[in-house]
Amino acid sequence: MQNGPASSARMRAIRIEDYGGPEVLRRVEMAIPEPGPGEVLVRVACAGVNFMDVHTRQGKYRESRTYAVRAPCTLGMEGAGEIVRVGPRVDGLRLGERVAWCISWGAYADYAVVPQGRLARVPREIPDDLAAAVIFQGSTAQYLVDDVAHLRPGDTCLVHAAAGGIGQILVQLAKGRGVTVYATASSEDKADIARRAGADLALPYADGGFADRIREATQGRGVDVVFDAVGRSTLRDSFRCTRTRGLVVNYGSVSGSIADLDPYELGEAGSLFLTRPRLADYLADSATVQRRADEIFGRLLDGSLRVAVARHYGFDEIEQAHAALEERRQLGKSVLIVA
Repeated sequence: MQNGPASSARMRAIRIEDYGGPEVLRRVEMAIPEPGPGEVLVRVACAGVNFMDVHTRQGKYRESRTYAVRAPCTLGMEGAGEIVRVGPRVDGLRLGERVAWCISWGAYADYAVVPQGRLARVPREIPDDLAAAVIFQGSTAQYLVDDVAHLRPGDTCLVHAAAGGIGQILVQLAKGRGVTVYATASSEDKADIARRAGADLALPYADGGFADRIREATQGRGVDVVFDAVGRSTLRDSFRCTRTRGLVVNYGSVSGSIADLDPYELGEAGSLFLTRPRLADYLADSATVQRRADEIFGRLLDGSLRVAVARHYGFDEIEQAHAALEERRQLGKSVLIVA
């Protein structure tokens, strides 16, 4: 099963040698890596461009145990392509199969070595760019809705940053489960995006005023679950709009982390539950990876989930892509076209 490029062949890659701004991104030529036990070599067609790529470049994971990626490294933690070589002790995957993956770095390259346990098969009707755009954000929204929040028909939830990539998918998945969805956004244009995704009510942040509006809309009860990817500027107000014994899911910290949170505050807010989950801990095995991907791909195919690729970047435009994402100049998901 040793097919694909010759062992002496070389490839393009986007790497960092040290941490910093978009200027530290370097296009290099390097040897094509060999898959080891339990790994496959994928010819990359497209790679997602994510905040996790920006955070990797900035060095935010340099001490992380969950995401053990360190400079120097090849960037890109999400991609889609075709299997061209299979390493030892890989079962059930064949040369030529189309796959997508996330939480495995190296996708900003012509070829990437990916552990079998991170790969999901892609239906032939799903194009490479869409597969690369949704595998991370879709899997994230899926585990948050099902495995963390356990949303059921009749529940209520609040989605912060609902016009963002994960936010829009969260809104759609929650609505598909019969949940009343409230949303926040930073502008009226973004609030319209949340409404089009299915939010029952979309509100501005209003310096925490959203919490009062949510309390009013729920007759003082509060929502069952808050999905908060914003962090410092919203988290304490998220507590205010959550029902007694409700759940606050802090899955990101775009506005910064809170360094002075006392668990006492959770008791005062109504015996709340607060969790800070990470996708890597919810991708336990190949079956789980495929299950999450199957729901997202299936909903794309039946029309119950809508995800648009906002922008395509060429291999030589990666610095521009990172700058646009970091400066919030782009709505929606972008992908890097490797081929």
